[in-house]
Amino acid sequence: MTTRPFVQVFDAQNKVVGKVKLPNVLTTPIRPDLVNFVHTNLNKNARQAYGAAPYAGEQTSAESWGTGRAVARIPRVPGSGTHRSGQGAFGNMCRGGRMYGPNKTWRRWNRKVNVNQKRYAVVSALAASAVPALVMARGHRITGINEVPLVIANESVDSIQKTKAAVELLKKINAYADVTKVIDSKHIRAGAGKSRNRRYKVRKGPLVVVSGKTTVSQALRNIPGVEVANVSRLNLLKLAPGGHLGRFIIWTKSAFEQLDATFGTFAKSSAQKKGYTLPRPMMANADVVRLVNSDEIQTAVRASKVVVKRPTAPVRRSNPLKNLRAMIKLNPAAVSTRRTQVKSQKSKGIKVNKKNALRSKLVSATFNQ
Repeated sequence: MTTRPFVQVFDAQNKVVGKVKLPNVLTTPIRPDLVNFVHTNLNKNARQAYGAAPYAGEQTSAESWGTGRAVARIPRVPGSGTHRSGQGAFGNMCRGGRMYGPNKTWRRWNRKVNVNQKRYAVVSALAASAVPALVMARGHRITGINEVPLVIANESVDSIQKTKAAVELLKKINAYADVTKVIDSKHIRAGAGKSRNRRYKVRKGPLVVVSGKTTVSQALRNIPGVEVANVSRLNLLKLAPGGHLGRFIIWTKSAFEQLDATFGTFAKSSAQKKGYTLPRPMMANADVVRLVNSDEIQTAVRASKVVVKRPTAPVRRSNPLKNLRAMIKLNPAAVSTRRTQVKSQKSKGIKVNKKNALRSKLVSATFNQ
């Protein structure tokens, strides 16, 4: 979230013409988990019911042949004289059979979402739109604009009636790079959707938020990726498309000033949403390490009572398998075991030497003959 006291206002020539107070809604906590949850549920409410035909795959009088004929007990089509007779039917593993668990039109297609959750998700999406890093992480091209959030004077927006003038305004404020990204991103959809009336996919461009009635929506509707929203009825599906925070928003000055009345402040409840107050962050400063190490806390906390005893000299540890003295400390019987091993090795060596001497004498005698 951002904590600047004021935001600059720009005109159609991209020059500063004033400043406006930063609304409290743009400093609320950012909850990506809640935004994703609410978006997933709200996005289901625009679906149309679909399903298989009620009797698809079951429009035959097939019956099982039973046991004793060395064939599976799947129902089989009756009759004779055709290829169809005797074929398996009804089952989802059969050709021409019904699907497993066919979709029904009376399925629960829509989802209800708590009003407070929807409002929390909207204010989180608005707060994320005021953080340049999140806007850039979402893929918007905003390196050329002067400030985030970007506020434009009312006179520069209300006078626009033609798409040509709207394009010129976007170019003047260096926001047209995001529209160019949208135009270049158009591509054919992967999958079967390309043959189901949704052939192309495009990215999302800037969202222009206005207040009251205006003709700018007609001028902007033919620019790829650009959408228009009213500040009094902001939609999470536009503020965080796909459930991803950080939409690039272009505000009009009147819409930006109306945010405090729409969502309220930390000291005053909303004028439009009955009994609604903005969510407060649990911690004003989330840097816990810095808080713990601060002088104010370190002077108030008590000293640690845990005494850690460490050896003054480094402990030298010996391997008992290689060091006899270390082995004797662990196993006093290791002395007698070692002596027995040495004696047995010596006796084996004497026997081997005698065998080798006898073998060499035999070999030499054989060659002398």
